[in-house]
Amino acid sequence: MNRRDFLQVAGMGTAAMWIPLSAMSRPISPELLLQPMDIAKNKRLADAALNAAKSKGATYADVRIGRYLNQFVITREDKVQNIVNTESYGVGIRVIADGCWGFAAVVDANDEKTTAQAAEQAVAIAKANARLQTEPVQLAPQKGAGEVSWKSPIKKNAFEIPIKEKADLLLSANAAAMKNGANYVNSLLFLVNEQKYFASTDGSYIDQDVHRIWPVFTVTAIDEASGKFETRDSLSAPMGLGYEYMATNPKDKVSGITTRYNTGYDILEDITAAAKQAKEKLKAKSVEAGKYDLVLDPSHLWLTIHESVGHPLELDRVLGYEANFAGTSFATLDKWKTKSFKYGSNLVNLFADKLQPGSLGAVAYDDEGVKTKRWDLVKEGVLVNYQAIRDQAHIIGEKESHGCCYADSWSSVQFQRMPNVSLAAGKTPLSVDDMIKDVKKGIYIIGDGSFSIDQQRYNFQFGGQLFYEIKDGKIAGMLKDVAYQSNTQEFWNSCAKICDERDYRLGGSFFDGKGQPPQSSAVSHGSATARFNGVNVINTARKI
Repeated sequence: MNRRDFLQVAGMGTAAMWIPLSAMSRPISPELLLQPMDIAKNKRLADAALNAAKSKGATYADVRIGRYLNQFVITREDKVQNIVNTESYGVGIRVIADGCWGFAAVVDANDEKTTAQAAEQAVAIAKANARLQTEPVQLAPQKGAGEVSWKSPIKKNAFEIPIKEKADLLLSANAAAMKNGANYVNSLLFLVNEQKYFASTDGSYIDQDVHRIWPVFTVTAIDEASGKFETRDSLSAPMGLGYEYMATNPKDKVSGITTRYNTGYDILEDITAAAKQAKEKLKAKSVEAGKYDLVLDPSHLWLTIHESVGHPLELDRVLGYEANFAGTSFATLDKWKTKSFKYGSNLVNLFADKLQPGSLGAVAYDDEGVKTKRWDLVKEGVLVNYQAIRDQAHIIGEKESHGCCYADSWSSVQFQRMPNVSLAAGKTPLSVDDMIKDVKKGIYIIGDGSFSIDQQRYNFQFGGQLFYEIKDGKIAGMLKDVAYQSNTQEFWNSCAKICDERDYRLGGSFFDGKGQPPQSSAVSHGSATARFNGVNVINTARKI
């Protein structure tokens, strides 16, 4: 993830509070948000492009017609700061000609002539690029899907909910925070709808309607005597759900400290706790540096998974084809070929998944028309696979793509992107309370914070939102100024226990940055609470 090319909203400082500039395409009225794309028209436009590409010598072509809708409801304390609706619509055409890729895109395409001309341009670009091509593109075979449709299994379309209802909910949350001791509070509701039509010379005509939602906030508490302040961000996860995510109020607790948000999010409960916890952080004890056993909540662990597993196992980084946003990867092919490289302890099973209900990456087909699936990356601690798309699969001996190709816009060329990458829950029944009872000297970390990782995705440092000292199996009070340092292999090999499926939850981000020009994708990472023994913890307090 990276904040380059993102717009910071309302002074909010977490990754959740940054909006990609590409989303700010053009304003659109609320009533137009609810108009669906015309599938019959899309097929005509696509067929014109595919036929034009083939007539000019393309051996393969695909067409993506996309309508990308975003809505932002932004508040601060007792005021609505902004309401933004945006739309981006156009057609992207990718071809192979003379063994080389070519791509062209056109905005607001409404007739077959326009898409045909764009296809011809893509072929011309491919033929020009082929003069520099050393090896022809090798595509993994893909059977055409025919005419199919898929939609996120939402219960309430968030775009259909009145703006007033959404704004009132955020203002009510802000009021609850102020009532419970917050000095400042910002909140934001971010909605996404991707209406995507894909067609290819393989014989696919795929219509997909993807919905995502993310409610986020930051509360700030100030110590008036010293002028110091502390913040606590929301523990919500962005989800591939509709507005029903805001309607469920789960009440199950984790160790009496925070609320679990599995399929529904109670923003009033979370923000009330956040205000109290931000005040508590002002009086918390500063951590003593040293070795600790870390008990990591899924609301925190998702980011560590993202940076130390998701990115280094992207095959283009492994091969050195991609180095933007924190470099390539230490997990090179020679390690995978040994079939014995210990990425983690025997408890560690990490998998990629584009099917998980409610996840940000859940779709039926990727942006190459490949049917999505689940596959293993690390099995019982051993590195077993990577993330690969159609023109990469042959490099690792795969006969088909993994189905993880994506573009963040019709105007961007699709390329290999991270699927949902998750840590499998433990097989033995284990609660968080039971895990903590077994810790002599440890820290329980909740929520994601700052992070840093090197150019090989190996050495890293992570912070968090809430830190609780564990002494002799009991929570002994709140800590602050905590960050832990390790390297990817050492960290995952220190994994000693994982809670069972009952504790499994998703975290994630709308803003996974990659590529040049940069693109942003949405991705989820699931886990249950896990324990990592003997991890180095540093004190991050500023020394004045």
